[in-house]
Amino acid sequence: MSGSGAAGPTGAPPRVLTVAGSDSGGGAGIQADLKTMLALGVHGMSVVTAVTAQNSLGVQGAWELPVEAVRAQYRSVVDDIGVQAVKTGMLASAELVEAVAELLAATGAPVVVDPVGVSKHGDPLLAASALDSVRTRLLPVATVATPNLDEVAQLTGVQVRSEAGMREAAEALLAYGPRWALIKGGHLSGDAVDLLTDGSEEYWLRAPRYDNRHTHGTGCTLASAIASQLAKGQTVPEAVATAKEYVTGAIAAGFALGGGIGPVAHGWALTRGTPAV
Repeated sequence: MSGSGAAGPTGAPPRVLTVAGSDSGGGAGIQADLKTMLALGVHGMSVVTAVTAQNSLGVQGAWELPVEAVRAQYRSVVDDIGVQAVKTGMLASAELVEAVAELLAATGAPVVVDPVGVSKHGDPLLAASALDSVRTRLLPVATVATPNLDEVAQLTGVQVRSEAGMREAAEALLAYGPRWALIKGGHLSGDAVDLLTDGSEEYWLRAPRYDNRHTHGTGCTLASAIASQLAKGQTVPEAVATAKEYVTGAIAAGFALGGGIGPVAHGWALTRGTPAV
């Protein structure tokens, strides 16, 4: 059965699968992905790759699941329910990266790869030994890869210090094989600017920068929003633009939890009575 072609019940929404780690604090990872998918009107499903003990102050522990458990979850969902898009997040080890890349290559659905390297607090979420597997196995199966500036430096060696350097970073990332690169410039000063390109088409996406420190889960949320819009049939440029609008609203409405960095507000449009995009 084709992963993208499996028929669901009449009236079922598009189906999106997240392959990522669990965040016990609920702000990032699997929890953020599923909240985003619900807010955007798709049916979210999950493959848990790792369990973290995590809160607003950081990651206190992380335990990856066996490859067999990850593979079994994936096959269980895709073979029966089917998917219209897949999003990957924390994959932890080279063994998991390679197993997930093999599964994705055989699925036939758009893939959004968020190459998670560290948490918002700077805690490592990907073994250094896995970087080469991300470059050579995972990025080639990506429809869109969505690194932030730290992650693109980790993967390509390109240090971006201004908007001018984002194009060089995108070119270096595209050399590893993703169809599209979305370089997220959120760590630069000024407006929150991202660059989306496939090497020929180029789109600069800008949004106001909100003075809100509660931004935990931003990367997970954006990647999941892109996957959700791709599952609805949007093109990559359309999906990224719509996802950028959604995550900008979520950042603006981010709220305090605990004693550290709170999460973005995944349900911001729903709580304000605004239809999901």
